[in-house]
Amino acid sequence: MSHATLSVVVFVLVMIVIISEKVHRAVVAVGGAVLLIILGVLDIETGVSYIDYNTIGLLIGMMLFVAVVKHSGIFEYLAVKSAKIAKGDPWKMMIVFIIITALLSALLDNVTTVLLVGPMTFAITKAMDLNPVPYIMTQILASNIGGTATLIGDPPNIMIGSATGLSFVDFLVNDGLIVIVVMIATIFAFKLIYKKKLIATPEAMKAVMDMDEKALIKDKTLLTKSVVMIVLIVAGFSLHGVLHMESSIIALTGAVIMIIIGKQNVEGIVEDVEWPTIIFFTALFIVVGGMVETGVIDNLADIIMNATGGQAVLTMMIILWVSALLSATLDNIPFVATMIPLIHSMGESGMDVMPLWWALSLGACLGGNGTLIGASANVVLSGISARHGYPITYVQFLKIGFPMMILSVAICSVYMLIRYV
Repeated sequence: MSHATLSVVVFVLVMIVIISEKVHRAVVAVGGAVLLIILGVLDIETGVSYIDYNTIGLLIGMMLFVAVVKHSGIFEYLAVKSAKIAKGDPWKMMIVFIIITALLSALLDNVTTVLLVGPMTFAITKAMDLNPVPYIMTQILASNIGGTATLIGDPPNIMIGSATGLSFVDFLVNDGLIVIVVMIATIFAFKLIYKKKLIATPEAMKAVMDMDEKALIKDKTLLTKSVVMIVLIVAGFSLHGVLHMESSIIALTGAVIMIIIGKQNVEGIVEDVEWPTIIFFTALFIVVGGMVETGVIDNLADIIMNATGGQAVLTMMIILWVSALLSATLDNIPFVATMIPLIHSMGESGMDVMPLWWALSLGACLGGNGTLIGASANVVLSGISARHGYPITYVQFLKIGFPMMILSVAICSVYMLIRYV
């Protein structure tokens, strides 16, 4: 059996076991990575080279940051404030959280956003005796949709921007407009799915409205420091290109400063990091790296290009849909990394490739909503949910996420045909 075939077999096995949920996904991913090395598909050095340390560093940095900030009581304050804006109505509250999540994901990145919004969700749903899973599901999808709108919202956009020189404004103008439409359509779809399931007693609604959110602030000094650091980190993410700093360095720097000035128990802060999620991502990069190393991803990209016969419109649609479908099952980072040089080469042959960049961006980012492991935000927030006693299964997510992903990409297809054709 060739190394290419072995890499595909191992990936498929890993996916099957993850979907079955018989074994923890972190253990499965590590097992797949080790198996690739034992079978000789990768050596240790090559396997490790496929780990995206920027993503891993970003995750660890923001998890450490949030672990310190939460001791100020800011999440409980924001949760109650949001509930009051919605007048204690569970459905209106969901809309408020969706909008907050989407906006923050565009200004920060979607992983940072779910780390901030997740604790707010559990605080308010516990107070109102509501099932948090519908809120978590909608926030995961909203984070990926909102992150699609800007240069810094999702890793694929950062990669595309770096490779093409496209600016924050370029992404906002081209991706941002359709993201608003997708978000509105998604909210209407959520209304059909969840509104009748979101029921709170009048007593619970009144209790929330009677709550004093200011009294929930545990440490005003820490709160002030947290707000200042959040602003600085947002500025850092927005200016990372000018600063010539990776987003992981900005996140880790913010975490270190917050740990020092926050004066919290360091061991407790470190324990709050979602280490199973970190391990899962690290190993999954290696598993997907096996298919990159053996040429499987390259061959797949070549097939996509050859199938279009050089027709610009067909190429645009294929890149949009294939990017979405593969990003739901693979990790979108290696796929985007493979597609970038191919699109560049098509541009050198005379084709107008600008629409192809937006097709790749929209497909790769929105495709993350297709499955539980389709995007970093999905894994992070579902991991937090499991720690709170509300696990979200692969199939449970698939039933909601995949149809919603298809809806969003279909809307983008119409948009791209109107705007670029």
